[in-house]
Amino acid sequence: MRAISALWQGDSLVGPDAEPVAFDEARTRVRLWHPLEAERDEILAWREFLESREIVQPFKQAHREVYLLTDAERTTNVYSNRYAAHILRQHQFNALCAARRWKNKLRLLVDDEYPPATRTLAAWKLRAEFWIEGAGEEYGLDTNDTGVFNHLVTDQVRFYRQDAAVSTIHASGGGGYGTYGPTGTNDDPLPLESIPPLVFSEIMRDVDLFVGVTSVGNNPAWHDGGPEGAHRDYWWSYSFGDLSATAETRRDTLSRLIPRLKIADRCTLAGKFLTVRGDIRTYKIHLGSGNILMEPNDEYLCIVPGRADPTTPRKLYLPFEGDRTLAVILSKAFLLAEDAKITDSTITSQINDP
Repeated sequence: MRAISALWQGDSLVGPDAEPVAFDEARTRVRLWHPLEAERDEILAWREFLESREIVQPFKQAHREVYLLTDAERTTNVYSNRYAAHILRQHQFNALCAARRWKNKLRLLVDDEYPPATRTLAAWKLRAEFWIEGAGEEYGLDTNDTGVFNHLVTDQVRFYRQDAAVSTIHASGGGGYGTYGPTGTNDDPLPLESIPPLVFSEIMRDVDLFVGVTSVGNNPAWHDGGPEGAHRDYWWSYSFGDLSATAETRRDTLSRLIPRLKIADRCTLAGKFLTVRGDIRTYKIHLGSGNILMEPNDEYLCIVPGRADPTTPRKLYLPFEGDRTLAVILSKAFLLAEDAKITDSTITSQINDP
């Protein structure tokens, strides 16, 4: 059967070149298209097709990130450290796990054992694990009033057979995950190279989403490192560090959206930042975290989403749903391009302070 990619328009199918696609209704099987299965030119053609017509995808498909196995992961063989050593907000992480069909258990600072966050992939008879543990050891500072850890520390991503024994770790962490009692060879972690590429990509995309949405590095008010400055180094390294696959897609999308905006002549995409030239200052908005540095000396500018100027456009076209950081970046860009009109004193005091 010949594979084609097409989109319903009216009562017919069209391809990414906007030409009608002929097909045999009796013999055609319809399934979701994934960019992992397409060539780069086809992916870019679909993105241009959707964006030129301002079609909003209900979920990110043509712009979907693809995660390929890295040399580092081939070396570690049975686990990935790609998303290790991040600090996540636990309650948000737990809610997002449920939304993405992962099974997770809130960590409490108690004498108990906890399994990793897991996602069962019944169609492939596989289980994915994201190893996490509670961050901190002081009740009331690192936990809420009921003893639930405020934050988590991330570790490895692994794959197992669906019926393999599940490892656990003590609530306070430190000892690493372990399986207790008799185990067999079917309980061993699977080599990453043996995982179907589509499965690997989608699981890593979920983990990237967990980190991208729930990391404390996304909180602009955490530039002091949070309680007692414990996570200051992490916050700075995440806020202005290398871009994840999601942020790379965000940059690619912005490269086509910005020329259509009325502030296009004030915006430049370079490396990890969207640079916006205001009347008072020039600003660098990080494409991963949405946090801001001001030129010429890279001073940090704290703008908490929701405190933006009311004149900031609210109905910008975005080609897909679900990327709040992309919307925040564009909102901040519009705000800062007209920085002389900002009236919020919490912002102007930072901009005008030499």
